[in-house]
Amino acid sequence: MAAKLRGFWLRISDGVAIHQLWEQFRADARTSYHLYSKELESKEIEGESRRKRGWRVARELFWAVMMKLSPARRVLLLVALVILFLPSIRIAGEHFAVETSGLQFWAGAILLVLLALELADRVTMKRDLEIAREIQRWLMPSAAPEVPGVDIAFAARPANTVAGDYYDAFLRPNEHLLIIVADVAGKSVPAALLTATLQASLRTLASLPGSLTDLAIRVNRYACEQNLGGTRFTTAFLGELDPATGCLTYVNAGHNWPVLRRASGAIERLETGGLPLGLTAARPYQSGTTALAPGDLLFIFTDGIIEAENGQALEYGEERMLALMQRLQGVTASEALNRLMSSVDSFVGLARQHDDMTCLVMKKC
Repeated sequence: MAAKLRGFWLRISDGVAIHQLWEQFRADARTSYHLYSKELESKEIEGESRRKRGWRVARELFWAVMMKLSPARRVLLLVALVILFLPSIRIAGEHFAVETSGLQFWAGAILLVLLALELADRVTMKRDLEIAREIQRWLMPSAAPEVPGVDIAFAARPANTVAGDYYDAFLRPNEHLLIIVADVAGKSVPAALLTATLQASLRTLASLPGSLTDLAIRVNRYACEQNLGGTRFTTAFLGELDPATGCLTYVNAGHNWPVLRRASGAIERLETGGLPLGLTAARPYQSGTTALAPGDLLFIFTDGIIEAENGQALEYGEERMLALMQRLQGVTASEALNRLMSSVDSFVGLARQHDDMTCLVMKKC
């Protein structure tokens, strides 16, 4: 019997320790509260007591949860709650009498049915998202191009099943290496759809002759044409490396400033560029140039790295990231990337992240 119970528990918990299960539950509860609390009136009413405010918040949370359900499921949930919390109600008329005592079993059955319906919706959606994730993986490179004298590594971790981050590295017709890391505003499916259009347009436009600035202008014009509502934009860093000379031309379109760690340990930031893509086609872009020497490491990352939070809602931050990068002496691009991601993982622990994390590391050999 004990062996069966142990097997049952392992099947339910997947072998995860109790304290880890509790941390996962806390993370899920915190994420759910943030979702529902967006609809709450957080403004305090003058003269409102703590008790009244607590009751008001509970009431607003109830309606926030209720309105996420379909009308039929709302009615079922309401019936179940009435039976559960008011187990003894008697409704009597001239020719009939109904009493709800002893119906708690049916309240539990209704709640179980509602759970099953919601799980069915979630499984169906998850299956569709898994297909979308596979398509997104197919669109982005699984391995870096082989370029003499250049070592490249990249990693991407979506906050949800699909991501709004995008990275790529490929050779242009002039044999220069083009690298890009981009972050579409928003997350999940809408952002993922925009990353697909960005990838298609960039690959097509990069095959045309012209400078990196011309490419940025063309991509921005395309992004503005697709941004009909004016609410979607993309921060991006585009770099074009001449492998023979080590000359890097870049355009920073409102993106986090990449970090160039020199072989000497000195830190430089690459910030020249312009506004994020998709905001306006009227503003020009400027390009910056720098020379990469053997041993130099270039880190291009999205804000999900530095804004990763631990269980106490503290951010990883640029200070920790820069301190780590200064200690990376004589490592490959893959080793540097692994150390950075491991550092972020150690800091956040089991806390659930709310933004995609992407990083591309390039080393001049």
